[in-house]
Parts: sequence; structure tokens; C-alpha cells
Amino acid sequence: MENVNLTPKDIINKNFRNKVRGYDPADVDEFLDIIIQDYEYYTKEFQRLQSENERLVAKVDELTKQLEVGGTNQISRSASASTNMDILKRLSNLERHVFGGTQLNDESQSNRF
Repeated sequence: MENVNLTPKDIINKNFRNKVRGYDPADVDEFLDIIIQDYEYYTKEFQRLQSENERLVAKVDELTKQLEVGGTNQISRSASASTNMDILKRLSNLERHVFGGTQLNDESQSNRF
């Protein structure tokens, strides 16, 4: 973790000098024990959140790539479907002309190569 000066181990290993008019060492130790528990919790939570964030960033990257590929495929599928529809119309008109004896309609003549 960045910008953290102390680890739980630093707090546990800290030794204070005794003075005649100093704080009660038992009170200091009790308070430091609470701080150590908090530090341990925050360290674990930070690591968990960091892992989750990395997992989610990777998932977003994966989905973004899929979306980009899917968008390209959608465009090509749409163009392909349009081309196929034109071919089917022309084929239908040609069949009517050859087998039905009717003339090609204006649409098919304007779509000729």
C-alpha cells in the first residue's frame, strides 16, 4: 500500500522508553493492539479490493474487445444480408422471366451490373 508508514508488524515491535511521568504501558499496549487489528483488517481489505479491481479491469477489457469484434461482425453481416437479398431478388426476377414468360421488373433492370 502506498503512503502507509506503519505495518502491523512495525506497531507490534515498537518499544517505548519508560519515563517516570509517562503513560501506563498496559494502556498503551491495549490501544496499540486495537490499532494493529485495524491495520491488519485494512491491509487485507485493500489487497482484496485491489485483486477485485484488477479482475474487473480485465473483464472490462475483454468485453470491450468482444464488443469491438461484435460490432465489426454486425456490420459485415448486415452488408452480407443486404447483398444476399439483392441476389435473391434478381434470381427471382430471372426465374419469372425465364419460366413465367413475364418481363423483368424495373427494379431488377436498374440493379443490373
